[in-house]
Amino acid sequence: MTSLPDTPPPKRLGLVIDLDTCVGCHSCVISCKEWNTSGYPAPLTDENPYGPGQSGAFLNRVHSFEAKAPDGNSRTVYFPKSCLHCEDAPCVTVCPTGASHKRTDDGIVLVDEEKCMGCGLCAWACPYGAREMDASEGVMKKCTLCIDRIYNHALAPEDRQPACVASCPASARHFGDLADPDSAVSALVRERGGYDLMPEQGCRPTNKYLPPRSRPAAGSAPAEQALPNAPGGFLGWLDRVLSD
Repeated sequence: MTSLPDTPPPKRLGLVIDLDTCVGCHSCVISCKEWNTSGYPAPLTDENPYGPGQSGAFLNRVHSFEAKAPDGNSRTVYFPKSCLHCEDAPCVTVCPTGASHKRTDDGIVLVDEEKCMGCGLCAWACPYGAREMDASEGVMKKCTLCIDRIYNHALAPEDRQPACVASCPASARHFGDLADPDSAVSALVRERGGYDLMPEQGCRPTNKYLPPRSRPAAGSAPAEQALPNAPGGFLGWLDRVLSD
């Protein structure tokens, strides 16, 4: 089986996703598919995409939930999900060939498709459902944080970010080093109460989510508090849904 790095990486590159501002437009999904189909080691294939029995591989998906706010009103929350690049990544430790691995310099979890034999053990081990088998290629696919963009010095510094972040029209996605307490993403997590998805799994995901804020009633002052991550709140309910 594959081992995780002996020491924590000096950088933890990842995403901070703002559930308060995500509008569910799927721009991140489309830009991810387009970029990784053209730049990935092997294309993200689609089979019969416009007919019955279609199949294909996506590295990023957006789910929609109807949640009940504390004031009793319902609200649609859009929930983007891709690989969370966990510190204790179970997808890595179950891999029998070393294909799934965690980089020692920045903490990004990747799949070496030359070593992947398509056994699917990593998909079974991931509690977030963040890996997809490409049936045409016979290998597992996952988010790479667009390493071919973020380390491409031919691009302007402001363009060295994942395609999903660059394309988000609502600025709901943020990229940076979560090991750096002075980074913009770390500041967002502190200021907005960013949280780990399903912390009870013990995976310590790098990616964080910013909870949706409560909406003020008509004629009242703006409310800044977030919807609580309590057993009866939206975030607690979401954890239960994804754990089932």
